[in-house]
Amino acid sequence: MGNFLPLVQNENMKIYRRPRTWVMTGILIVLVLTISILWVIFGGRDTSMWDVAFMESSILFLLVTIFTVVIAAGGVAEEFTSGTIKLLLIRPWSRSKILLSKYISVMIFALLLAVLLFGSTLLVNWICFGINASPDIKPTFVGEDGSSALVYMLKYYGLTLISLVVTVTLAFMLSTIFRSSGLAIGMALFLLLGVNSFVGLIAMLEYKWIDYLLFIHLNLTQYLDGNPMRQGMTMGYSIGVLGVYYVIFIALTWYIFNKRDVAS
Repeated sequence: MGNFLPLVQNENMKIYRRPRTWVMTGILIVLVLTISILWVIFGGRDTSMWDVAFMESSILFLLVTIFTVVIAAGGVAEEFTSGTIKLLLIRPWSRSKILLSKYISVMIFALLLAVLLFGSTLLVNWICFGINASPDIKPTFVGEDGSSALVYMLKYYGLTLISLVVTVTLAFMLSTIFRSSGLAIGMALFLLLGVNSFVGLIAMLEYKWIDYLLFIHLNLTQYLDGNPMRQGMTMGYSIGVLGVYYVIFIALTWYIFNKRDVAS
């Protein structure tokens, strides 16, 4: 285990020493500030901070997913593109450990971005709307069970993180399949943005096999208000389907990376 931690640390250094990582982080924070300030200017302060925070979270979590997918899709493919994969494989670590260190590093980055979004939306909107706010201003959303706004947001983030893990794992798998980082990132973004754009239309089709499609189940927050895309779907069923896909993605990633010839 002691030999593995430096490997994870090395992979984290690769992520955080790249300018694009800090550009992504900066964009996220700037957008939170921009939305809140514009809301104050044009909408006034007679709004619950929770409403603005939740609105920002629902919009900007897509950016968290996109940014993490970019990092994940380039994780392995960029090693092949630059030729540094050979330097990794001649070190005294197995391919499985190398792959696992990259995967853990990407997941840490995803979690940090999600925590950053959660913390910044609460802090910025508490400053903009919460300080000296009137006690009559209440959030317009609560959970189906009547839970508080904070509990509702924690549930929202928890369910969205599950979907994020599966999406990032898919992107990570594509990174092991393609030697070109550009192709891996492009394919991952196409699946995330392109296919997701038609999920609502696909869900309306009356075919049983649609119940097993990955993208039908990625939006777990549909169950927070009791409005699933397809009649009869439950959160347990969707999590089960995502779990099966997750295992498949992990298995394919491990198999392809361990069998890939890097001599050329």
